[in-house]
Amino acid sequence: MNITRSIQLAVFVTIPALLSACGSLGNAPRGADSLLDIINPQTSPTTAAILATDEYNAENRYRGTTMLAAAPFGGDPIYLELYIDGTDDPDPGVRATCIRALGRHGDPVHAPYLINALDDEDSKVRIAAARALQRVHTDDAIPALIETIKEEQEPEADARAAAADALGQYREPFVVQSLIAALRDSRLVVNNRVQHSLNVMTGQDFGVDHAAWLRWYNETDDLFAAGQLYTYPVFNRKKRIVEYLPFVPQPPNEESSTPVGLNPIEE
Repeated sequence: MNITRSIQLAVFVTIPALLSACGSLGNAPRGADSLLDIINPQTSPTTAAILATDEYNAENRYRGTTMLAAAPFGGDPIYLELYIDGTDDPDPGVRATCIRALGRHGDPVHAPYLINALDDEDSKVRIAAARALQRVHTDDAIPALIETIKEEQEPEADARAAAADALGQYREPFVVQSLIAALRDSRLVVNNRVQHSLNVMTGQDFGVDHAAWLRWYNETDDLFAAGQLYTYPVFNRKKRIVEYLPFVPQPPNEESSTPVGLNPIEE
């Protein structure tokens, strides 16, 4: 990769920040769902940069990119370039971690990469893309997300559920219609996320009762009068026993927020 040297230099300058991040992160297996489930904290920052740009070893690219993306400086332009390059990686694990990284550090400019990944042949990449689009707001994502929540279109329930959650930030009547239709999904995990999005968008709660939601939709003029502020779901877990001890790193929990690009006033 032609940005290898630049990345190594950038990481060398920011070694203290990466070491701090590593100290608070767990040990992640390949394919981990969260960027905060990171690799062995004993790996050095320079090694992480070398791993991330190892064109001969997909496992190294996955582990190194995950480490860099979880660092405080992971949103610097040089790393965003790395994540963008990785969305075309031949290895699905690398593609998925790069998509997660763009979801965490990117903005609407990077949304096309996330939208394209909803059509990836690998289900883990599609799930990562749907989750990333919970954090990046752009109307351009709506059609692809609506296609993703259709059971006949997307076979992976977790991808449908994540897309249903992402749609909760778009207050459009046709989005509400699509979500109501998705209440007929055969999987409870999808039903629950559809219900959650409808609750957030409208302030109403008819559970997973498709008929009740449809009746309310047809009888209501202002669908969003009681709507709530959309915030994306985040990684969160309770402390392990050892984490109550002094000087032991705390759980790498995130704070939820509104998607980048979403104006809370308009929301």
